[in-house]
Amino acid sequence: MTASEQKTLKRFYKDATVAEHDGAFQIHLDGRTIKTPAGRALAVPTRGLADAIAGEWNEQGETIAPHSLFFTRLANSAADAVAPREAEVVDEIVSFAASDLLCYRAPFPAALATRQAEAWNPVLAFIREKYGATFEVAEGVGHVAQPPASLEAIRNAVAAYGPFRLAALHMMTTLTGSALLAIAHVDGFLDLAATWAAAHVDEAWQAAQWGQDFDAAERLKRRSDDFDKASRFFALA
Repeated sequence: MTASEQKTLKRFYKDATVAEHDGAFQIHLDGRTIKTPAGRALAVPTRGLADAIAGEWNEQGETIAPHSLFFTRLANSAADAVAPREAEVVDEIVSFAASDLLCYRAPFPAALATRQAEAWNPVLAFIREKYGATFEVAEGVGHVAQPPASLEAIRNAVAAYGPFRLAALHMMTTLTGSALLAIAHVDGFLDLAATWAAAHVDEAWQAAQWGQDFDAAERLKRRSDDFDKASRFFALA
């Protein structure tokens, strides 16, 4: 049975284990291979990632909680949605870089613009130094065309990842709204906390001025948790 079919099931297996197969690692439930929603045998590239997925299944109680199977869901996505269309996923990440959060600055107030510059300029400098990719910065929300050579450099960097790391990078990009932040993070330039803070300079400013909205804070916390897990998935893959 696929992970997506487990919504209301009681736990139907005793143990989740890992088995190497054809140079990859499969996850077995009582000896039966987990299948993706598309019916593929779920096989991941590293033992560490396979162990993490098996751990999710072993940690289930009497009833399976699909929300707690994050690594399984992301691995399914990598196998079913990314591997068959890697070039398109790379294009999607590059499209974020083409209109990246870090390139659009507030014209006012000055204090917010300063915070943005302090958080974002070092990332742009890192990307420029590591990839030879320069990104134009402007005030306001009007589209800024980025140098084609810079976007091509980002494309080449992203395309080097396999489908599992690509799936995690895509998730981190969409959660932060910035391909450049996600890349700087997986390259080790920013840790988890610094990356998430840089992605939410504007929200932190608004909260400081007008107070924190509880519901918005809860949503951000859930998204932050997903970002942390996607980062770990990337590292394991």
